[in-house]
Amino acid sequence: MVCSVKSFGLWGIDAFEVTVETDILRGLPKVDMTGLPDSAVKESRDRVQSALVNSGFRFPERHLIINLAPGDRRKSGPVYDLPILIGILKTTSQLHADTDGFAFLGEAALDGSLRGVTGALSMALYAVQLGLKGIFLPLANAQEACAVKGIDIYPAASLREVVDHLEGKKLISPLKTLPFDSENISSAIDFANVKGQLFAKQAMEIAAAGGHNLLLIGPPGTGKSMLAKRLPTILPPMTFDEAVETTRIHSAAGLLSGGGSLISQRPFRSPHHTVSPAGLTGGGSNPLPGEISLAHNGVLFLDEFPEFSRTALETLRQPMEDGTVTISRAKSRLSYPCRMMIVAAMNPCPCGFWGHPSQPCTCAAGAPRRYLNRISGPMLDRLDLQAEVMPVDYNTLSSQQKGESSADIRKRVVAARQIQTERFKGSNTTCNAQMTSAQTAQYCKLSSDASSFLAQVFDRLGLSPRTYDRLLKVSRTIADLNSSDEITREHISLAVQYRSLDRKYFGRQEG
Repeated sequence: MVCSVKSFGLWGIDAFEVTVETDILRGLPKVDMTGLPDSAVKESRDRVQSALVNSGFRFPERHLIINLAPGDRRKSGPVYDLPILIGILKTTSQLHADTDGFAFLGEAALDGSLRGVTGALSMALYAVQLGLKGIFLPLANAQEACAVKGIDIYPAASLREVVDHLEGKKLISPLKTLPFDSENISSAIDFANVKGQLFAKQAMEIAAAGGHNLLLIGPPGTGKSMLAKRLPTILPPMTFDEAVETTRIHSAAGLLSGGGSLISQRPFRSPHHTVSPAGLTGGGSNPLPGEISLAHNGVLFLDEFPEFSRTALETLRQPMEDGTVTISRAKSRLSYPCRMMIVAAMNPCPCGFWGHPSQPCTCAAGAPRRYLNRISGPMLDRLDLQAEVMPVDYNTLSSQQKGESSADIRKRVVAARQIQTERFKGSNTTCNAQMTSAQTAQYCKLSSDASSFLAQVFDRLGLSPRTYDRLLKVSRTIADLNSSDEITREHISLAVQYRSLDRKYFGRQEG
């Protein structure tokens, strides 16, 4: 008897429907599996046999055929163990239950217990779209899946629990959807502990308020990394939709922790400078998300910026503009979202002390220029804000007075983001940094004084059109922080100050 059981596959972060068909034919005992299974799926034959026997069922001693439909899409991972088990039990008449309207997913251990799989959240969301009544999955995936409304989530520890429920012997209570609550930021990391660096702190606030990319440059040990790690503490809380999308990415990558619940803190990713281009953007035979997608709705921190390979950095350019990264293969392509803030930190030269007020630079002639030239002009253009982080004097460093707390800064950031939420209501834009050209022209209205000042700056500094566009967006954010509808000369002037390093470092000639 042919039996069909619903399950799902995963391509990127999107689920697709898979029907697991089982049938038994006359012939010598063997198992054939069709439907483009990868090696992990093929290995389920041995896992399934052991799981059945150790759960008190019998494995058919005949020719067993397992088909994963549709046959033109590659199936990967151990997610099909549970639906294969249910299909075998129904085909061999060891399970008499109606499974229509339900989906099954989960990896089977040899003793019949169920282990978690990747992509459960995306699969549960897709099950709602298909109008299914419920989905059976491992306990490890319960917390992420219960965020989905409109479907019953049945978490099970073993195959035996699933069978007992389907036969009505011992029912599994479906999980209730839990209200989403963005977690509070840990007080262990706070801007109040940062001494001095007022100019850099203000740059961080502007960046957080508008979702802008930021470059921190200065000698070693001045606090660049310390500032960057505190940026998430002043970012606005994640919305439910942002949490779901971020969790889908981490679930597909197999990186969920803490019981697999929804990610409620904005991610902070800090890859080492030896990371490959594929490590940044994603890749593999079954492409997994890279660091820029894992940082979606959060922060990607690139420390020692010039030490990253030129190839790796240049792969970021298009995703930074589009907010998505597309990975193409010979027979398919997929896209991952990657709307994140980039914070880059770097020394001004190999030794780190070029431009230091007291420490002499020990680099050979021309070394600072070659070092800075590792950052291309187009990449530099995409970093909206530039802040110099210089050494703090002894009196400031030894002072017991604390600076402004992250909580206080965050209130201003949230207020500015609320203005932007109202401004871009009904569009895909969520913050000033994401404005389209049409939106920039519509919302970045300059006062007459600001317009004439910006014209002077544009001619004097020889700005590119992209830099001009980003100056307007940063000025719009500064105006939002000051609750100003109009962009004034003061707002433009401050935005220009945060582009001054173009000339000081990247346009300076030295021996």
